[in-house]
Amino acid sequence: MTDSRPDIDAREVSVTYGSRQLALHGVTLHAGPGVLGLLGPNGAGKSTLLSVLATLLRPNTGSVYIGGHDIHTRKGRHAARARLGWLPQRFDLAGGMTALETVAYAAWANGCDAGAADHRASEALGLVDMAELASTRVRRLSGGQRQRLGLAAAMAHDPSVLLLDEPTVGLDPEQRVKFRASIRRAASRRTIVLSSHLLEDIAHVCDRVAVLHHGEIRFIGTPTELAALAASDVGTSTDVLTNPLEAGYLCALRSDDA
Repeated sequence: MTDSRPDIDAREVSVTYGSRQLALHGVTLHAGPGVLGLLGPNGAGKSTLLSVLATLLRPNTGSVYIGGHDIHTRKGRHAARARLGWLPQRFDLAGGMTALETVAYAAWANGCDAGAADHRASEALGLVDMAELASTRVRRLSGGQRQRLGLAAAMAHDPSVLLLDEPTVGLDPEQRVKFRASIRRAASRRTIVLSSHLLEDIAHVCDRVAVLHHGEIRFIGTPTELAALAASDVGTSTDVLTNPLEAGYLCALRSDDA
């Protein structure tokens, strides 16, 4: 049974690899409808946190609820996975399948009735602006189109929570703009967590942003609030920075570093 918790409710989550390497330390994160950006440098723990939220990695300590379901129980994980859409940083697509076949298969594999899979796939392709490419073989798609196809496949079963791990890495500027537009359309009735180290993505698509550094949350708030951090930080020079969001981000990374 679900409760009044937000779609994503993670509290005091810690993950240790081996006996010493601490990947996440006491992370608390709540997210509801809209786009939450997960920002941080390489190695900050972003992919680890997404793997926990995707029920692929069990934390050593803490609690995680997805859609009100406790992922620490077998029943809860099963129920949570039905609510989740997951686009990892790297994924494979069958080159001989069409775009529609690819997304319809993803819908079916995630529990959608076979009779409704094509309809769900067509809707998902429309959300990522690829309806006209439905009959195109995957091998003929560009890199940006494949990324958008991956997004369509991740949400073909109509999940309420969508997890995206560095989805725009390797895309050129035009492809990133199209992908960001697809994310905004997908966010109309979903909770989306978008992991990135690209401030452009955060600025253009995110309603809120969490800064993760050394496995800890250093800031959570709106992009405007993040940018405002620099205004009161005398240690941040804006002369060599391109925008206030970068300055605020650097302030957040330095917080609690003594």
